[in-house]
Amino acid sequence: MYRASVAHRFLAMPKPPKIPQSVLVVIHTPALDVLLIERADHAGFWQSVTGSKDHLDEPLSETAVREVAEETGIRVGGRLVPQSALFDWNYSIEYEIYPMFRHRYAEGVIHNTEHWFSVQVPEQLDVMLAPREHTAFVWLPFEEAASRCFSSSNADAILQLPKRLAQRPQAGQDGTGGDAEPAPGERRQ
Repeated sequence: MYRASVAHRFLAMPKPPKIPQSVLVVIHTPALDVLLIERADHAGFWQSVTGSKDHLDEPLSETAVREVAEETGIRVGGRLVPQSALFDWNYSIEYEIYPMFRHRYAEGVIHNTEHWFSVQVPEQLDVMLAPREHTAFVWLPFEEAASRCFSSSNADAILQLPKRLAQRPQAGQDGTGGDAEPAPGERRQ
């Protein structure tokens, strides 16, 4: 048996600092309509799915699948959206964390490395938002979606979507199940 005073201490424990390694996942239809979600903590901040690793050795593809499920309810690896719908762009950027979000990281951490993915869904799906994280969603043609993003790097990822998809080999062509080589000048992760 435990007492309420002990339970209170567990509830009051601070969250561990976020790991400064994250994913950005552009969710899109075959027609290149892109899903954007509005942040609950900053009205008017529209974005793609993003999120940090839960632990240092978590594979980035698992981070991407987990974040898509947590933030939208879309289950990658299910009947509607197979695992092959997840496309690792083998591309990452490093950016300075917005000052308003730095309190979530360990003291002194000001940069994050973000790895880009996309997920193709069969059509514009209704999504189930995590209400503490997001308050609304919208499907928009990719150029309009990019113009609505508050983050310039998120907008850039969306604008790169047609080029990235055109570079994606068909599953099995390169022996990797569909991961493309990075374009010249880009980093492989």
